[in-house]
Amino acid sequence: MACDLFIKLMMIGDSGVGKTALVLKFVDDTVKHGKLSTIGIDYKTKMLWMRGKRVKLQVWDTAGQERFQTITQQYYRSAMGILMVYDVTSEASFQNISRWNEQISKHADKDVQRVLVGNKADAEDIAVAVGRGQELAEKYGIPFFETSAWFGENVNQAFIKLAEMVIQQRRREDEPYIPDSLSLSKDEPSKQRACCVRQ
Repeated sequence: MACDLFIKLMMIGDSGVGKTALVLKFVDDTVKHGKLSTIGIDYKTKMLWMRGKRVKLQVWDTAGQERFQTITQQYYRSAMGILMVYDVTSEASFQNISRWNEQISKHADKDVQRVLVGNKADAEDIAVAVGRGQELAEKYGIPFFETSAWFGENVNQAFIKLAEMVIQQRRREDEPYIPDSLSLSKDEPSKQRACCVRQ
């Protein structure tokens, strides 16, 4: 089924922070079992409804390992929104957000929208308090969400907020009016066909 607007989102962050788990929970409402790492880059699609308008989200899931950085850098330029993800049980992944933010500054469009996500909020061994995530997000001037891909806490909210930010940016650029009301579609990605592709 055709869409009215196409939005490309990108996930970045260290290996093991739960980027793939977040994508699976958002797109398929499934829980990822095990610790299978993304090799290179992969993507899934999700349809959003906006008062009868159909918006296709294409979410790119990138590998966090250093050896894949040259692969993923080429995808920054076409991303309209980026989720920077860290693991709340890993101080190192939180500290590395500054490095990921620098990658965005170097390789992405200057108007790309960003949100900060602290994943694995359901864990017991929390190393990064929620207040620290909020402070870092305020420093960057972006929204912050603490999520649990296992229970779905704030997962939809993070993706939808980023999509809304992209839409608002497009409206400021005098693109066609898009209504503000968003809701999730039940369409399965496998039944969607490519449309409005901008890469």
